[in-house]
Amino acid sequence: MPGIPSPFGGEDDGLFDEYDRFFPDSEPMPGQFLEGHDLLAGRDHAAFHRLTRELFEERKVYDMTFNYNLARLNLDTRHKNAGYRYAREQADSDDAIDAEGVDRVLRAEFTPTTPFCPQTHTLTIGSFRAWNGLAERHEYDLVRVRAARMHHQSDAINEQLAEIEETYLESGDASTEPEDSPEVGSNPMERAMQNEGPSRGSQDAPF
Repeated sequence: MPGIPSPFGGEDDGLFDEYDRFFPDSEPMPGQFLEGHDLLAGRDHAAFHRLTRELFEERKVYDMTFNYNLARLNLDTRHKNAGYRYAREQADSDDAIDAEGVDRVLRAEFTPTTPFCPQTHTLTIGSFRAWNGLAERHEYDLVRVRAARMHHQSDAINEQLAEIEETYLESGDASTEPEDSPEVGSNPMERAMQNEGPSRGSQDAPF
């Protein structure tokens, strides 16, 4: 029906800001991963985010809840303060990358729409693979990705991202799978249902 926007990210451009402009009031607040680094804003942010849209489209990094390219989340006026913020890594920071041939590093921090977003794990790993698997398309030797601390499993997700990052620096393969990091599970409600076990009622019950 005309005039009623779809909650799942249809083609109504009136719901979205523009890729070629920076809207600071709509962007997520920079979190701990970006503190002390050169935060991208204005034209610098807009330019890298336009490139991100292209890379995510090529590698199919899509938010399946809203059925659109993940780069579009930053521009979705229904979900302000969600999406990616970027910062150029300062080489003199305590946790800066120290690897031969890696001089230009970008940090990307993802803030999901909710603290229990079940896609954050998949989306951040997909983002890492897109940015670093297509590194010839931008100026950075490495794009480091982390989930914002507001997510309930940010520690486990970020350990896996750090593991993938380390393997990528050693092998140059951005498609590697994490092995040693803690398992990233579902949200608390889903885990409770999994741990509950079979119902003690009749197997013929309709629900």
